[in-house]
Amino acid sequence: MQITKDTAVEFHYTLSEAGEQIETSTNAEPLTYLHGTEGMLPGLEAALEGKAVGDKFSVTLEPKDSYGEYQEGLIQRIPIKHLQGLGNNKVWKPGMSAIVESNQGRHQVSIVKVGRFNADCDLNHPFAGKTLTFDVEVVSVREATAEELSHGHVHGAGGCGH
Repeated sequence: MQITKDTAVEFHYTLSEAGEQIETSTNAEPLTYLHGTEGMLPGLEAALEGKAVGDKFSVTLEPKDSYGEYQEGLIQRIPIKHLQGLGNNKVWKPGMSAIVESNQGRHQVSIVKVGRFNADCDLNHPFAGKTLTFDVEVVSVREATAEELSHGHVHGAGGCGH
């Protein structure tokens, strides 16, 4: 089966910038998404179109096709209690990434400065303005269920979870 609109897709990826690996899913669960519902980076989704299980390829994306251009002046002061993703670290420090819930959904931000109660955060995605290369291997492709289509995302083995 080929990847087309309304298929549920799983793939592994290795992400790099200028030849330096940034992250990979190869030692973890594959990334899953619902094709054709704008839940994936536009350039990556376009490159996945028509691919099938076992296909391996590389695609290099300019910022406009991935996380967008870097925008100056997107610093916002956010209460520390609203930052998520500290993990085993004891305190937030500049350079760390955090997740913030907003009216527009979840966003990854970069910590610029930390005070006692607030942190100044760069709202640009950490990969904004970067030319990125994805090495991809398609793991599975199947028709999405009616429930997945109505919810707009792929459900795991245990169902939706909400």
